[in-house]
Amino acid sequence: MSLLERDKKSIWHPFTPLKGSPEPLPLVRAEGVWLYTEDGRRILDAIASWWVNLHGHSHPYIAEAVAKQARTLEHVIFAGFTHEPAVRLAERLLQILPNGFSKVFYSDNGSTAVEVALKMAMQYWYNLGLKHKKKIVALDGAYHGDTFGAMSVGERSPFNAPFDDYLFDVEFLDFPACYQPFCCGGKKDKPQRCGQVAATLQRFEALAQTGEVAAFIYEPLVQGASGMRMYSPEILDQLLHIAQKHDIICIADEVMTGFGRTGRLFASEYCLHKPDIICLSKGLTGGTMALGVTACTERIIEPFRQEDIMKTFFHGHSFTANPLACAAANASLDLLLRPECMSRISAIAQAHLDFEARIRDHRRVRDVRCMGTIFALEIETEQQTHYFNEARHHLYNYFLDKGVLLRPLGNVVYVLPPYVITGEELQMAYAVIEEMLNEPAKTSDTTHNNAPGQQ
Repeated sequence: MSLLERDKKSIWHPFTPLKGSPEPLPLVRAEGVWLYTEDGRRILDAIASWWVNLHGHSHPYIAEAVAKQARTLEHVIFAGFTHEPAVRLAERLLQILPNGFSKVFYSDNGSTAVEVALKMAMQYWYNLGLKHKKKIVALDGAYHGDTFGAMSVGERSPFNAPFDDYLFDVEFLDFPACYQPFCCGGKKDKPQRCGQVAATLQRFEALAQTGEVAAFIYEPLVQGASGMRMYSPEILDQLLHIAQKHDIICIADEVMTGFGRTGRLFASEYCLHKPDIICLSKGLTGGTMALGVTACTERIIEPFRQEDIMKTFFHGHSFTANPLACAAANASLDLLLRPECMSRISAIAQAHLDFEARIRDHRRVRDVRCMGTIFALEIETEQQTHYFNEARHHLYNYFLDKGVLLRPLGNVVYVLPPYVITGEELQMAYAVIEEMLNEPAKTSDTTHNNAPGQQ
């Protein structure tokens, strides 16, 4: 029985319809930015395998760190025990995170990092006896994960419709879109949406004044899954100012934007106001192993420092602070903080800007934007820009057939590569995008071959 036959018989893939989807590609190995299939194909991974891979696949430095740790301590319960990889990683993260963070709490992935943050925020007010502060505020279009708390603070969409009756209520603010050069590089003929931004700020102020808002959760500067939508740090600073003025806990979901993706180590660095809690995952281990981190300030910790056992933060995971994952994360940080890595991040950002200038006025480009290593363009179609835009049905396979892994979000095509990508390899990704743009519109807009789902 072939690998594909065995897969079909036994595996349920994420975000993939069980009927009508193309067969998955069997991979035998990966190196750098390249994926190698069982039948000998070579595919350029231009999206860092769901945004997690920072330093290229099968990086020998990270692999050796994991192997060395596996020969020393592979895992131990983290309640009542500790170990050097976890302590070292926590110390290092607290040194590079925006000022003010005091402790890290380990979990398994981005969704659980968000769950931890939400529970921390809610129990903070519970421990203080302020049980009227129960409301959570989030931004429309948000995606924070697929566990129930994370779904609750994310956009209500077909992805979570079956669970809608089980999600807790959240106040959603309109996304503060603003076509300013810094935030999205929008076309000159597109107006600034200052009125929309003002309305968003006014609504948040009104909600905050009730005294019932416990926390504000947001993806700083870039909403990933909703189409790499970008907004300016000036606008985010105004939202954070309102929150902090009214004693609202601010939670930054940097699962996607962390570790250099926006050009700085963390997107929160662009803002004057900093969050109380920050969620990390994806690039944390360089894409090698699953690991999540929720870091918080001393302010959040203080109400938990009590002898009353009922004020304890009763949360944990079987694989909390797994030593292998922590070792991978420490090795990834070693690579990330090297000057040559930051130089590559800058080079990718400049290449994105150059490509943006080249295609900005193309007749089939509705919008184009980039920030740091994130590049995104909206294809002009008869439908609105949305994840379920029909363009997605063709684009994924179109690019894959040309040897490039680009996983469009509806009619939004984005490039978010590993940092080790060369200029020549990056131009390959750009070239297939330009080739698509220069083909007849019907090629990417009306074909209905199914492609895999979200993100």
